[in-house]
Amino acid sequence: MSKKTVNVVLAGGGTAGHVNPLLSVADAIRRIEPNASVSVIGTAVGLEHDLVPQAGYELDTIDKVPFPRRPNLDALRFPMRWKREGDKVRSILEARHADVVVGFGGYASAPVYAAAHRMGIPIVIHEQNARAGMANKLGARWAAYIGTAYANTGLKPAPGATIERVGLPLRPAIASLCRKLETDRVAVRDEAAARLGIDPKRPLVLVTGGSLGALSLNRAVSEASADLLKSAQVIHLTGRGKIDEVRATVAREAGENALSGLFDDAASGGDYHVAEYLERIDLAFACAALVICRAGAGSVSELAALGLPAVYVPLPIGNGEQRFNAQPVVEAGGGLMVADRDFTADWVHEHVPALLDDPIRLRQFGEKAWGYGIRDAADRMARTVLDIAR
Repeated sequence: MSKKTVNVVLAGGGTAGHVNPLLSVADAIRRIEPNASVSVIGTAVGLEHDLVPQAGYELDTIDKVPFPRRPNLDALRFPMRWKREGDKVRSILEARHADVVVGFGGYASAPVYAAAHRMGIPIVIHEQNARAGMANKLGARWAAYIGTAYANTGLKPAPGATIERVGLPLRPAIASLCRKLETDRVAVRDEAAARLGIDPKRPLVLVTGGSLGALSLNRAVSEASADLLKSAQVIHLTGRGKIDEVRATVAREAGENALSGLFDDAASGGDYHVAEYLERIDLAFACAALVICRAGAGSVSELAALGLPAVYVPLPIGNGEQRFNAQPVVEAGGGLMVADRDFTADWVHEHVPALLDDPIRLRQFGEKAWGYGIRDAADRMARTVLDIAR
């Protein structure tokens, strides 16, 4: 790099799916070019409001300007709001002396793309979903470079622009686990199992529906708990406010003695470990023989990068967007996909124990997932951003 300070402004936020990749790329930029000035434009109401300053980056905030989807009062107010936030973004970009803008989608990105385009500032985009959102569809018209987690996102780059699948910029804990797994999976599993208080020698099924949980996953798996425990131990992350129902169902189906918490002595409880949430989910990933989960873009990309076999149960809302996230890795042989309406206790009874008792098939799923996954997306995005900023 030249001695001139490079000024990078990243934009995005709202959900963890936008904020985590943003922070991963920010960290990679700082690691590659320690003198770079890196700041973030987001909103005051999204997760970025807390996570960005906690990560050591300055946050400039603007108001959300959702695109109107129907003719109503918000649609009438939209032009005025768009201009107001656009003017605010222009002032921020001028004050930050931005050499390049990097957007990750979400409410904050669209006005940043528009302002940067008017100012002649190069635009880089990362799209983490299999189907791009409206903000990135707008920005793609002006972007010099678009990196995606999936092929065929629906983004149409400008003439002369580059679009390529780079993968998802991984959270630090997941990126670190990927590096460890490349050297010695067994040692990594044994160490993580000891910390969690589970048996490193028994297969582990990890069940998670995200921070809010998923009722269909919770009910189907807990109702099949007696069968599952014949083949494996279970870590079941129920989501906030949903643990009591799961505990009661497991106690009824498999017996009270089957239940245990996490971080307990492995000899002190049963093999069905229940918690609402696990901050160190990387420890559970390190031990898992099989993951049962929703098909959010981040989850699918992380599990593929880790080479973990998974049963994906897409969230049955909207246009079925989550199905598109899981489809490529499933088609590559890295797991199974089951419709939410079909994922019942009977399905679990019929399929999961048989899968757990077939280590060759599980290993093949894992190898195919690893082959589809990408582990260096943050560095690839960061180097491209710095090259464009030069």
